[in-house]
Amino acid sequence: MLFDSSVRKEMARNFGGTLVIMLTIVLTMLLIRTIGQAAKGAVSPNDVTLLLGYTVIAQLPMLLSLSLFVCGVSALTRMYRDSEMIIWFSSGARLLSFVVPALRMSWPVIAGMAVLVGLVRPWAQDQSATLRDRFERRSDLSRVAAGEFQTSRDGSRVFFVDRESQADTVGRDVFILSRQGEEESITTARTGHIVFEDNRRFLSLEDGQRTVVNETTRESVVSRFERSRVGVGEGELGTPRAQPAPARSTFDLLFDLDSPVSRGELVWRVGYVFATFNMVLLSIGLSAGNPRRAGSWNLIVALLAFVVYFNLLNLSQAWVAGQRFSAGGVLLGVHGGVLAAALVLLFKRDRGAMPVFARAAA
Repeated sequence: MLFDSSVRKEMARNFGGTLVIMLTIVLTMLLIRTIGQAAKGAVSPNDVTLLLGYTVIAQLPMLLSLSLFVCGVSALTRMYRDSEMIIWFSSGARLLSFVVPALRMSWPVIAGMAVLVGLVRPWAQDQSATLRDRFERRSDLSRVAAGEFQTSRDGSRVFFVDRESQADTVGRDVFILSRQGEEESITTARTGHIVFEDNRRFLSLEDGQRTVVNETTRESVVSRFERSRVGVGEGELGTPRAQPAPARSTFDLLFDLDSPVSRGELVWRVGYVFATFNMVLLSIGLSAGNPRRAGSWNLIVALLAFVVYFNLLNLSQAWVAGQRFSAGGVLLGVHGGVLAAALVLLFKRDRGAMPVFARAAA
């Protein structure tokens, strides 16, 4: 059918162009942010590409939803502006007739986004969190750059090592400032090298001095040593963090429905699919307008509707996680309400479309 194929091709072209533009913008922003984090020492420079890929995967559902909404609004707005709608309405089509081709074009994207939200995005979040946690829990010595003062992960020690050029495992002029409770110790050594014992990493110091000061009594003890060891292995830096809800698989969340946080995350994931479907319907109703009327108020209203709706989606997750509302009540109230509003808007615009264009064509 000419009408069906024409509408679907128009929306598909707009969807592809919108998605490419948004991906380019988001990739640029995320690349700048990730490189900035690597420069500050928050992430490993070797993991910048991986982190960028995982972050893009996590943001892809939002890009798909926004691209679907924008393609619907822009395609139908162009038809109104170029008076193409007059031809379709004169041929017997109605505004409700655009629902079927719009959904036929959108359902593969919605299905793919459901897979992304339910399976791929949690995996990407988990991999990203693992990379960050592994970098933060790396050994204290691996944080040290030659000729620079660096702080350990827990903030209890400050290191300075002037490494030898022959090997990264040997250094000279070692300085360590450590605080434990009320005691502060300053250790200096002429040389130091890394040793491994029982799968743990130590810094072996030679020809040095240690000064221990009690900050309460101000008493100090100075001692010299020929050899001393300082633990710098990963095992001393704590256990891995608990897996956050966005990084947990959907199956794990389904088996943990007693937890409000798990229910809130499930409401967000299921609601994301419902929200994308509702925004496709809203884009048809919000794009309707009179070609003789100047201005782009329908585009502004459409953008505000998208922002408000997806903020409500995030709020619904917080409401369920905070046990303020039930999961079923939130899904029915938020997404059911938006679906009802979209249908009411569609029927209202469908009833008013023919008279408007009859006057415009006269």
